[in-house]
Amino acid sequence: MKTTFDPVPRAALLVLTFATVIGFTDNYVRVIAAEVGLWQFHVTRTLMILVMLAALIRPMGLVLRPRRWGGVLGRSALHGTAMMIYFGALGFLPVAVVAAGLFTAPIFVLLISRFVYGHRIGIVRVVAVALGFAGVAMVLGREALEGASLAALMPVVAGAFYAMGNVATREWCAEETTETLTLGFFAGIGAFGLLGLVALTLFPVPVADGAAGFVARGWVWPSASFYGWTFVQAAGSLVGVALLMRAYQIAEASRVAVFEYLALPLAAFWGWLLWQEQLSGQAALGMVLIASAGAMIALRGRQSPEVSPTA
Repeated sequence: MKTTFDPVPRAALLVLTFATVIGFTDNYVRVIAAEVGLWQFHVTRTLMILVMLAALIRPMGLVLRPRRWGGVLGRSALHGTAMMIYFGALGFLPVAVVAAGLFTAPIFVLLISRFVYGHRIGIVRVVAVALGFAGVAMVLGREALEGASLAALMPVVAGAFYAMGNVATREWCAEETTETLTLGFFAGIGAFGLLGLVALTLFPVPVADGAAGFVARGWVWPSASFYGWTFVQAAGSLVGVALLMRAYQIAEASRVAVFEYLALPLAAFWGWLLWQEQLSGQAALGMVLIASAGAMIALRGRQSPEVSPTA
């Protein structure tokens, strides 16, 4: 009797590894932020990733040329904006809190699909949206909601831009290869970094010491430690994206998307293990609500790139 192979456990293991790697590497952005600026970090990381991709073109037969330049450039701009905000927030906030903001992307995807493209959403998804925003309110806390902490709102803004990029993946880039979109993603982030470096060189601003100056800091001569941790970030990003893409290739997207929410507890775990960060009970419950909302959206969704919070 022939045994049917179930790809879901393997996909879950791949996503678990992805979440573990990303949770670890993102926690060390604060180390980079203490020395170098956001813009220089992204330029350096992008150059490292481009070298790695160039080395893989021939052995893996990668196709990197876009079919629709406008769609890829637009998607890259949206995702690039999201990632600049996301990494900027990592200089000030715990990774788990920032990740919770980014994982609101499926909620914004639903809202954009409904009010921009006119797609209908059922009652389950409406409940999921309400549940997700309640979770966001709990993670951010009263101070952020009252406008006292602009930095705390940054991850949610990143989630909104990421959602727009995810919608663009479906609407503008359906015929592009995965490696083309991956290249566009990282190249867009690097372009933002280069623009930021040029702007801060021409119009320098006062820079605070340490991580507080992460966003305002222009070019500096970094130490070997910076290059080491940036390489870890670059390699971790490529490995993580490759694992996630493989998971989506072997199993149904709606099932894989649920497993992505493992990134929230793993980010909190690494923050506790590395920096002894403690999340409040309210923030932890908020993350559970966000993950529940994303799972409801994913399980009700059809197989499509939009379902994924971070793909």
